[in-house]
This record gives sequence, structure tokens and C-alpha cells, in this order.
Amino acid sequence: MKKSALIIVSLVLSNLALAQKYSSKTGKVTFEASVPLFEDIFAQDDNNVVVINADTGDIASVSAVKNFHFKTKLMEEHFNENYAETAKYPKSTFTGKIANFDKSKLTSSPQKYTIQGKLNFHGVENPVTSNATIYSKDGKIYVQGSFMAKAADYKVTIPKMVMKKVAETVKVEYNYVMAKP
Repeated sequence: MKKSALIIVSLVLSNLALAQKYSSKTGKVTFEASVPLFEDIFAQDDNNVVVINADTGDIASVSAVKNFHFKTKLMEEHFNENYAETAKYPKSTFTGKIANFDKSKLTSSPQKYTIQGKLNFHGVENPVTSNATIYSKDGKIYVQGSFMAKAADYKVTIPKMVMKKVAETVKVEYNYVMAKP
């Protein structure tokens, strides 16, 4: 019994070691919640961590929410204290899968894919579907895409005082360049 358990554990560990994992610690994620005629609400995180298993198409990322920077410090302060509540919810995560992903079919020409998964932000997890373009060049995998998210779906409350200045639906964009570690 102990021998068979050791064999199973060894096989599982060897599969993990053989997996083609690509990653980056400098992924770029932006979001925009601007409305016409008012000040732009745009933030960017250049330190998003992302990992892709090129054998399975599994993809995951994590952002320290306070890494999102705005053009004004006051806007950033309001975001961290009032909307995202970063002291209580310091991280945002995404876990998902790239549909029909086959690394052997990647070329230097971008191809369209669908990524489905779950986004956890502000302590709330919701399903997300994203259109992405993916290609491979110089031994790296490039992934770019976007999706829309409603603030209310993540229990983010927009105060009535600024409700007309902040979009209810936020556009999230990501841009990753991943290499083998």
C-alpha cells in the first residue's frame, strides 16, 4: 500500500515538474471607469503576477490592489480607502482556462482565444469571460485581452455624490509577456 502511494505521488510530482509553465511578475493590468464630460478614472498595475500552464491552458494572476496607480494621489487614496478597501481586501485574483489552447499551434501572429474563469475582487468572486489575443515569439508567450465588470457585482458601492462621474461598468485590460522561469 505504501509503495503504491509513493508511486502515485511520484507520478503527480513528475507531471508538475514536466508542465510547461510560463510566468511574469511585470504583467500590466489597467481599468477604466470614466464617463463622458468628467475626469478620467483610469488606473494601472505594472506588477501583476501571472502564470500559465502551456500544457493545459490554465492561467492565474494576482494583483496587490494598492499597486493600481491613478494620475492623482487623491483619486488613488479614495479608491484604496472607499471603493476597494485595500486594508481589508489587499489582493485581487483571477483563475481560469484558455479555451482550445494548444501551445504547439501558437505562432508569431496573434490568434483569438476565449478565457473563462473567476475574478475575485473586494472579497467577491464572479465568473468572467474574456476575449484575448495570444501569440508566441522568441520563446515567450504574449497574452492581451479585456473584459467588462460591474462594480455592483463585486459589492463596490459608488457614493451618490459621485455616481454620475464614475461608470457602473469598468473596462479591465491586461497585457502579459511570459517566459519560462
